Amino acid sequence: MLTKSSAELVRQRNSVLVLSTLRRHGALAHTEISGFTGLSSATISAITADLEKAQIIEKSEQQAASGRGRPRVLFRQRRDCGYLIVVIISSDGVQYSLVDYAGKLIDRFTEGRSHDPAGAAQFLTAVKEGLARILSRSRIEQDKVLLISVSSKGLVSSSEPVLVWSPIFGSDRIDFEAALAPDWQAKIILDNETLLVAAALGAHEEDSHGAGFRSLAALSLGHSIGLGVVKWTEQGQREISAPNFGHMLHVANGALCRCGSRGCIEAYAGFYAILRAAFEVPVDTIPAKFVPIAELDKIAVRARQGHRTAALAFRQAGLALGNGLSRMLSLTERMPIAVTGPGTRYYDLLRQGIEEGLGQSHVVRMEGMPDIRLAADEQNLVFEGHLNRALSRIDEDIVLSGIQTAH
Repeated sequence: MLTKSSAELVRQRNSVLVLSTLRRHGALAHTEISGFTGLSSATISAITADLEKAQIIEKSEQQAASGRGRPRVLFRQRRDCGYLIVVIISSDGVQYSLVDYAGKLIDRFTEGRSHDPAGAAQFLTAVKEGLARILSRSRIEQDKVLLISVSSKGLVSSSEPVLVWSPIFGSDRIDFEAALAPDWQAKIILDNETLLVAAALGAHEEDSHGAGFRSLAALSLGHSIGLGVVKWTEQGQREISAPNFGHMLHVANGALCRCGSRGCIEAYAGFYAILRAAFEVPVDTIPAKFVPIAELDKIAVRARQGHRTAALAFRQAGLALGNGLSRMLSLTERMPIAVTGPGTRYYDLLRQGIEEGLGQSHVVRMEGMPDIRLAADEQNLVFEGHLNRALSRIDEDIVLSGIQTAH
């Protein structure tokens, strides 16, 4: 027999399952929720009653198309139950988005970021101002914000919202909770950007293939090189990680990387690396902090016109990526690879090198080339990953606090 505490845990877990089902499928009737979740009708009735009493969900009536018969009662999240702020830090700016509890975007703006050296303290001051600005524009009270979700390229602490290393700030650690907690009651989380891309793509695969989905890797190409991996464990849990792929060793004592090491994959495949190789700049030259897309476009045009040095720069970049992916597959399992980021516009120039690098590994020779596909809309995937992870965290917290308050 379940103890009181274990029964409570089951009830909370089932409540979160109901909320995630509504979030995934939209407004649903009682029987539809039961069908999607596998929970009994009596359990659904008890959970929806609790969630409605706690003002977490609301119900509405939908008249039958024929105009006859009893209207359907539909349940959905209450939009004003709380709010989420998404902060996406990129090489050239910071995007702020305000989202309600139902996942609807309320407001968004992007602030450009100077490429001149700036310390973490100055950057955090700008972030605080951006957070205050997005609330003032929508006239929402600060205590209604339940969570602030931040993302960046780089190394992220696994236990706290601390950016350990990033291509923008180098080794300057940025502790977002320490900076924001004095002024905000909201929970603060931080994720690697490519991890969020992998999470979003994994959710798409689950929708398409259901139980047939096993794993997928997302390779982000741009100023930085990132990798996210999503897979199902033997225990039936979804596991998402972001290994430090861009700074894996490609060539011992090789080209200088932005991280200060030599021979990293990024030092051969990042935008600054392609620029350096195309103009035959010495490999120990300090990398450019930011390379405009327009400059890479010019090199790509020359490469497509048959310019040997420009074409070689992209081929070498592809080879570094392919070798790195082959190592990843050797350590994990053969899986589809989704290539994303601004660098997808040069995939035709990178492809030969990527396939050559992959083809040199034993696992690919034995099992064949993995499925490689392009996912060009990285920014939307990052935002979608934010919503999936952040709103799930909010569901868990709000079920625990909201239902207890209602009782």
